[in-house]
Amino acid sequence: MAQNTQQSGSQPLLGLRSAIVLLLGVLTGIGAGMLTYLAQRSWPAAVLAAGAGFGAGVLFFHTIIG
Repeated sequence: MAQNTQQSGSQPLLGLRSAIVLLLGVLTGIGAGMLTYLAQRSWPAAVLAAGAGFGAGVLFFHTIIG
């Protein structure tokens, strides 16, 4: 018989604020990467821009979402 591992009072893995900040960071990174690829047609440059965009987006949205 399978045992239910999820407790009724367990905490979520991420809070709502953290999930929103990370989601917006991912969307920012995807946008930066796509725009860089369309401008330069270089995958390495697009990946680097996406990583930088993600980091900057997370820092920015962490600051403004209170």
